[in-house]
Amino acid sequence: MTAIDSPRRRPRTFWADARFLTGIVVIALSTCGVWLVVAAARQTEPVYAATRTIVPGEAVAPSDLRVVDVALGQARHSYLSASALEDALVATRTIGEGELVPVGAVGDAGGARTTSVVVRSTTEVSEAIEVGTRVEVWHAPPRDRETFETPRVLIADATVAGVARDDAMVGRPTATLELVIARADVATVLQAQSDGSVLSVVPIVGATR
Repeated sequence: MTAIDSPRRRPRTFWADARFLTGIVVIALSTCGVWLVVAAARQTEPVYAATRTIVPGEAVAPSDLRVVDVALGQARHSYLSASALEDALVATRTIGEGELVPVGAVGDAGGARTTSVVVRSTTEVSEAIEVGTRVEVWHAPPRDRETFETPRVLIADATVAGVARDDAMVGRPTATLELVIARADVATVLQAQSDGSVLSVVPIVGATR
């Protein structure tokens, strides 16, 4: 009885080894790519956040800000960094308490185009009005000593920098408000106050800070 020879294995070809090595490289590159993405997402940058509500035209001081470390990725250049307060800056829009400060929300103090005026509202103001609220100022010019003209908009867009409600007044409660307005509108407001107009401050419905 003769022994049956076992079949001989074919030698591994070069192309099989190449495909195997290529697969290993692809897996390694994919793993490395995922690791880099996760590492980038975990990388934080020190940027400023507001410690209080800052209104347009108001100087931005170090005491108004705190440094926070956040993961911003590609957006990190859009926010005020912890080394950016070397120059005098003012807010160009309302910055809410706790909000990360965007670069576009501050500007050079020398180029400020707004200022603040104090206005006494002769009518009750909404409870929704607080620091940072955008409002309209309406006025009713006097027609004579007893009557007034139909109310109309005096300032279409102002920002509240301070509000003091006086509920102790006899009759309808009033309020004194510090408003941030364009410098070009200051004369208009002062004229309305001097001629005895009835002034009312109302929030802009749907307005964002």
